[in-house]
Amino acid sequence: MRPDAVIFDIGNVLIEWRPERFYDAEVGEARRRALFAAVDLHAMNDEVDRGADFRETIYATAEAVPEFRAEIRMWHDRWIELARPEIPRSVALMRALQARGVPVFALTNFGVGSFEVARAHYPFLDAFDRAYVSGHMGVIKPEDEIYARVEADCGLAPERLLFTDDRADNIAAAAARGWQTHHFTGPEGWAHRLVAAGLLDEREAA
Repeated sequence: MRPDAVIFDIGNVLIEWRPERFYDAEVGEARRRALFAAVDLHAMNDEVDRGADFRETIYATAEAVPEFRAEIRMWHDRWIELARPEIPRSVALMRALQARGVPVFALTNFGVGSFEVARAHYPFLDAFDRAYVSGHMGVIKPEDEIYARVEADCGLAPERLLFTDDRADNIAAAAARGWQTHHFTGPEGWAHRLVAAGLLDEREAA
């Protein structure tokens, strides 16, 4: 069945999201390992993605762990360096779909404040036909509610949606609702999937 809309995750699909890589470069692998062992920074980020204040959440975590205060604050103060660069071919595929008249949505775990920072650096984030941002919705993937709310808002049946995400748990949750899915491991495979779905031809996906 040819999908009626395509839904992109953002982190590690359109923009690289590699916090560990950033910290390894800044403080060294040993210090980064100690930091991540002492503080669950990804859980902290989940709270931001649920709608908690970007700066307040990170700074409060930093104050609670003085040994790593400076490093934790970097998660806010230098956030865009954790979320870069864009993945050019994925962006090109997004634009090719829209040039074909295919509606393209985003479904992303992203904080309200961090998404505003990202928008300032990546103009293509303003090009989605609809953007479902967890921080504004108050719920994150892979919780079932977020997928249900996308369906209700866009008005399309689950089987008419094609969704790509780099996380297997997010894909599994969408597939359980009947969405067409693609586990993103790189833009080459995603390009092939879009061609197989009849949404792009080989030239457009190249």
